[in-house]
Amino acid sequence: MLTQTMDRADLARPLAGKVAIVTGSTSGIGLGIARSFAHAGADVVINGLGDPKEIEKVCGELESGSPFSRVAYNGANLKDGTEAGKLVEETAAEFGRVDILVNNAGIQHVSPIESFPPEKYEAIIALNLSSAWYTIRAALAGMKERGFGRIINVASAHGLVASPFKSAYVAAKHGVIGLTKTVALEGAEQGVTCNAICPGYVWTPLVENQIDDTAKARGISREEVIRDVLLAAQPNKRFATVEEIGALAVFLSSPAGQSITGASLPVDGGWTAH
Repeated sequence: MLTQTMDRADLARPLAGKVAIVTGSTSGIGLGIARSFAHAGADVVINGLGDPKEIEKVCGELESGSPFSRVAYNGANLKDGTEAGKLVEETAAEFGRVDILVNNAGIQHVSPIESFPPEKYEAIIALNLSSAWYTIRAALAGMKERGFGRIINVASAHGLVASPFKSAYVAAKHGVIGLTKTVALEGAEQGVTCNAICPGYVWTPLVENQIDDTAKARGISREEVIRDVLLAAQPNKRFATVEEIGALAVFLSSPAGQSITGASLPVDGGWTAH
């Protein structure tokens, strides 16, 4: 009976005893992943921008909803490679190690390349791509030494296909896919996996605001914006949810995902199946 109870607990909390970092996790996809990790039993360090009181509230909500997990916040500026590395080092110092690293932080800017501001390009590459390189660099040796590690890079459908006017973002996300494959090969014999999740449009507060703004700018309805603008490339015509992304991240981080590495997994409603 005790064994059965323990087995059920293991199934309910497949990440129990693990320590996870999720960047860009004070809202949106990153927060959804952090919440899924906490529910799965992991201790979680979140990172990102936001009002300090709101971030404190988020940490409290994550802990109260997952009584077996500790949740902490680290405000490292990931555009700075040194701070990105320190995020990992400080987490290891506080929690003892880093078992799971999710590189999710990112920004976007849309412009024709000939008028694309160079400072926007540099910022996008720094946060969307270089920060992942620096955090992985800081985490990988410890993961290899312990014989366990899960690295998940949140890329995008734009890591697999391109769209006009998003040159920096598409370049960064394609770079994330290449980085993912390389790290997967380097960690394969030491129990470290590295995979990329490639979402299409995911329902977040940011996207919801974008719908209203686009509807006003184009003089069309919300429904037309959703179907004919945002979801035009997604055959299933629905947004993914942050819970779906979180569930996939938990699976990849669990024992069930140990043979999946170097993969780029679309969660895009068929966008990249064209």
